[in-house]
Amino acid sequence: MKTKEKEILKNKSLEELQDQLAKAKEKKFNLLFKHSTTPLSNPLEIRVVRREIALLNTIIRQKRQSK
Repeated sequence: MKTKEKEILKNKSLEELQDQLAKAKEKKFNLLFKHSTTPLSNPLEIRVVRREIALLNTIIRQKRQSK
């Protein structure tokens, strides 16, 4: 993820981040399910989504600690 995208995420509210996290988790679940039945054309997409989830969790935690 690029630096500008990270800054945009840091400026979002806690509720927006949690919504985005839920969508990312759902996307990861769907990718893993598809990958278990048939190979994905781009299996690295799973890694990208996993890292996005980790970043969102980190930003959410930082926002909660700053309050």
